[in-house]
Parts: sequence; C-alpha cells; structure tokens
Amino acid sequence: MTILAFLHGALTAMCVIAGVFFLRYWRISKDTFFIWFACAFWTFALNWLLRAVDPAAPEHVLYIYGIRLAGFLQILVAILLKNRAQSR
Repeated sequence: MTILAFLHGALTAMCVIAGVFFLRYWRISKDTFFIWFACAFWTFALNWLLRAVDPAAPEHVLYIYGIRLAGFLQILVAILLKNRAQSR
C-alpha cells in the first residue's frame, strides 16, 4: 500500500463522514440544502474511492473529472435553491 492510496482512502472516509453529518442536520431541520450537501460529499467520496482504486489514472480522465464536477454542481444547486427560497 502506498501513502497515496492511504490518503485517498482517508479522504474517502472523511467525505462519507461529512455526508453523514449533513444528513443528520437534514433530519433535524428538513431543509433540502443539507441533503444536497450530503449527496455532494458522497459524490466526492466516490471520486476519491475511484482515485484510490486506480491511482495510475490521471485526474483529467472523464470519469474522475466528471464525478468531481457533479459534486461541485450539486453544491451550486444547493446554494442557488437556498438563495431562491430566501428571496421569496
């Protein structure tokens, strides 16, 4: 096991944990902002998991870059929906 695979595994675990925290906040408040963030962090966890499984793949490969892009788009949607809801 290389140090890089270990770090990718640790990042995967931390993203899953962050997603669980946002899921807990969603269960308390029922605000969809938190569920969007939970899903985004789970998407990032999938990204890091794929990087750990295939460390030789460059970061600009479509399936890695696309998953990361999907995570950031989920965060953007969460922010836009939250701001739209507050402006009404």
